Amino acid sequence: MKRFNIAVLPGDGIGPEVMRASLAVLRAVESADLAFSFSEYPVGATHFRDTGEILPQRVVDECKRADAVFLSAIGLPDVRLADGTEVQPQIIVGLRKELDIYAAIRPIKLYPGVKSLLADVGKGINFVIVRENTEGLFASFNGGGSVKNEVATDTMVITRKGTERIARFAFALARERSGRPLDGRRVVTCVDKANVFRSLAFFRKVFDEVAGANQDIASEHALVDALSLHMVQNPSAFDVLVTENMFGDILSDLAAGLVGGLGLGPSAEIGDDHALFQPSHGSAPQLAGKNIANPMATILSGAMMVKWLGERHHHAAASLAARRIDAAVAWVIAEQKHLTPDLGGTSGTDAVADAVVAALARQNKMNMYEAAP
Repeated sequence: MKRFNIAVLPGDGIGPEVMRASLAVLRAVESADLAFSFSEYPVGATHFRDTGEILPQRVVDECKRADAVFLSAIGLPDVRLADGTEVQPQIIVGLRKELDIYAAIRPIKLYPGVKSLLADVGKGINFVIVRENTEGLFASFNGGGSVKNEVATDTMVITRKGTERIARFAFALARERSGRPLDGRRVVTCVDKANVFRSLAFFRKVFDEVAGANQDIASEHALVDALSLHMVQNPSAFDVLVTENMFGDILSDLAAGLVGGLGLGPSAEIGDDHALFQPSHGSAPQLAGKNIANPMATILSGAMMVKWLGERHHHAAASLAARRIDAAVAWVIAEQKHLTPDLGGTSGTDAVADAVVAALARQNKMNMYEAAP
């Protein structure tokens, strides 16, 4: 049996609730060949308010020792630093730097049974945004400059190393996928503003160099403003989008709105040695304790974690478990019996998790793991 050690950071607001639901699903896919050890550590606005610690070094050390990090929603709007900013960015950016997790992956998938805001979704929506996670405009975090309360500046940082590795990651991901829904063609789209900014023209130049070494996968360019329009007009035309940090942050939230909202928005942050998995949504403190938060984004983030563990360790049981979770979520959504209010249902957080676990049990009974009906 392979046992994976997972560092669990439950976070704030609805974080502990959706994390509890997700851990129940992960326990449901344990088998004779696969097991998890979950170790919880306090990180978040609540911990900062109680202790004054932002990102304890002992927690960072445990995250580095773990096989993967599973983070729920963190941050509370009324818990702030002396300069008036929230503590959440300090934590997540700190973890990204400490773990060197440079590729942020945001799958955008319209599940059967979910009504899109778009009247016409063409041949379906199933693409991935690959966001460079350590450079770009976010490189100015805790930096930048200001002069006498009159002028403030932040600097865009684009490096050859950072761009090469995120572009290579995007092409490798496209190679694993089935292509865009429009025609099955595998395409990596470089999203930038190369017509205006020297830094992003450099991003495009380096991307093209990487594309030249990956000619089995098609490549194209899109300016970020035009891409925002085309994503809404023809979402079936996209497969893998790779972009700078801030652009990726904005586009991934826009894209989530096309497929049911952030409650169905999982994410992964992956580096060469470490990886962190978390839902795309915030801590929603107004929903905390009401058992109405949608746990699907966190459950699906857990599936991405198990998939990554399977690939990294060449562990077939973990890879199968990831596919099972995704299929079980699709099954529950398609049945329309156990959905939270954000998806038009009346079920609570725990009931949705129970439904996913029940779907996993049905898979076992039917010996059908690859897809929902």
